[in-house]
Amino acid sequence: MSEKGKIIVFSAPSGSGKTTIVRNMMSKLPDLEFSVSVTTRAKRSNETDGKDYYFISEGEFEKKIRDNEFVEWEKFYDYYYGTVRKHIEEKINNGRSVVLEVDVKGALNIKKAYADAVLIFIMPPSMEVLKNRLINRKTESEEDLIKRIARAEMELSYKDKFDYVVINENLESAKKEVFEIVKNVIQENK
Repeated sequence: MSEKGKIIVFSAPSGSGKTTIVRNMMSKLPDLEFSVSVTTRAKRSNETDGKDYYFISEGEFEKKIRDNEFVEWEKFYDYYYGTVRKHIEEKINNGRSVVLEVDVKGALNIKKAYADAVLIFIMPPSMEVLKNRLINRKTESEEDLIKRIARAEMELSYKDKFDYVVINENLESAKKEVFEIVKNVIQENK
C-alpha cells in the first residue's frame, strides 16, 4: 500500500501574492494536486468553474454544510467558501499530495482534522505594501477593499499558528523559499 499523500495548506491576506507563489510552485512540482474550493460568490471574468473555484448557489452550499461535506468552510464578504472533505480524502488516500489555498481559520480547521497537514502563511512585508497591492490590482470595490484590509489585520494575528511563515517582500525570493519548503515536505513521504 502506498504512503498517504501530504496536505499542504496556504493562507495569506488578499494581496500577499499567495496565488502567484502557489501557481509557480505547482508548475515546478507537477505531482502535487490543487484542491479547488467551493464558493457562492460570482465568478470573475478571468476565472474558470472547476479550476479556480466550484461556483455554486447559496442553497447548494448550505445543503453541503448540513450533509457535513466540508472539512472547513466559512462565510465572509457575504459569500461562502469551503473545502470538500471527499476531494481531499480521495487524493491523499491515493498517495497524492494536495495543495489548498484557504483563509486562516480554514487552515486551522484543516490542521484539527489532519494533524500532519503543513500550514504555510504568506505574509506581506507591511500593511502599507498590502494596501497598495490591493488598490493597484483593481479587483475590489471601495467597500470590499476596506473589508479586505480589516480582514488582513485579523489574519496576520494568526501567523504564529502556522508551521512556516514566508514574507513576500521580494516575489522571486518568496517563490524559491516556498518551493524549497514544499519540496522538502513531499520528500519526507518518500
